[in-house]
Amino acid sequence: MTSCRTQRAGVAALVLLTLGGACSEAPRGPAPAELGPRPGYLVDRMEESPLKEKLRKCLGGRAVANDFSIAHRGAPLMFPEHTQESYVAAARMGAGILECDVTFTADAELVCRHAQCDLHATTNILATPLASRCSEPFTPAELDPVTGELLKPASARCCAGDLTLEEFKSPLLCGRMDAANPRAATVEEYLRGGPAFRTDLYSTCGTLLSHAESIELIASLGRKHIPELKSGDRDAIAAVFGGQEAYARRLVEAYEAAGVSPADVWLQSFDLRDVLSWIETAPAFGRQAVLLDAGAEPRPDPVAFFESLSERGVRFVGPAIPLLLAVDASGDLVPSEYALAARRAGLGIVAWTIERSGRIAEDVLADEREFYYATTRATLGGDGDILRIIDVLARDVGAAGLFSDWPATTTFYANCLAIP
Repeated sequence: MTSCRTQRAGVAALVLLTLGGACSEAPRGPAPAELGPRPGYLVDRMEESPLKEKLRKCLGGRAVANDFSIAHRGAPLMFPEHTQESYVAAARMGAGILECDVTFTADAELVCRHAQCDLHATTNILATPLASRCSEPFTPAELDPVTGELLKPASARCCAGDLTLEEFKSPLLCGRMDAANPRAATVEEYLRGGPAFRTDLYSTCGTLLSHAESIELIASLGRKHIPELKSGDRDAIAAVFGGQEAYARRLVEAYEAAGVSPADVWLQSFDLRDVLSWIETAPAFGRQAVLLDAGAEPRPDPVAFFESLSERGVRFVGPAIPLLLAVDASGDLVPSEYALAARRAGLGIVAWTIERSGRIAEDVLADEREFYYATTRATLGGDGDILRIIDVLARDVGAAGLFSDWPATTTFYANCLAIP
């Protein structure tokens, strides 16, 4: 029998296999989300509470895609990030909005990668002839021959800008789980450095995507877009695009060329200049532009900060979860002053990222440097708290959307609590 894949050409053809099952057109109406066992696993591990009882009653119920559920790089808890397979998995789990982090190649083509220079960790490039194109070749670790102490970590640096788009799309180049072993003596060891809570089970040559291909795929999946313009070397951006503003404009032009409605696109950047540029030069897209915030810059007066953003036309902020949550004197999770100030200024909030840090008891509480739970550690006990955090972000903080590395969880919550 001829497969659907051979009957229809192009990235979008995979949608028929993903959502329709057979080679017929996709079914009418929203396809049910495939949530799998994880939501039930998390509910079972919650402490008894009205929230647990509510969520328990929803287990096994029908769920559909929801815009509250945002796929962070696809579904990278188990699938190589920013690959076709990862996006399809996220769509299957009901993510309503999918993210492509946008970087660029040597010939000024936009592609989906989390950072301009991460190919050595997120692809197999070091094990291919394309390794000769890397900015810095693989260098093995240096260990003390007696004690085994790490004297110098293994290293490499391979950038999207080291390759042309044709090279980036080479069948030799495969997406893989983000990993790098600092103690590696060989390339093979270097590529086996992922955290234990992720899996290589589905890391079987993930398909890398150009930004244009991601637009086609996400649209054909019936989902919305939340691209992040990644920062990079200003000199390189000037050399390739003529400057930062032109680089930011290229991102908008890609959606215009594809005929995507501005209402279906949330542009993102950590650089306020990008957001203001979109508001000024592409207002239909700029009205949903999101200013990201990792908390690297202190906000001694968040009220004044958010009011100034609002006055300049910014309507959405995208803070990291620890900026939005606090623990009160009773040990309860509550919105932070930062979160309350953003809401008072009338700003929408898109939070990031849940389920990126592994198991709470075994991984999060064992590592004081862990970022995503930095302000909530005092109230955490186990994996069931993931749903408690989601609940506070949704109902008390009022987040419009939440990025997740495993969208089934946020899809389950949004459907159970009837998040519009």
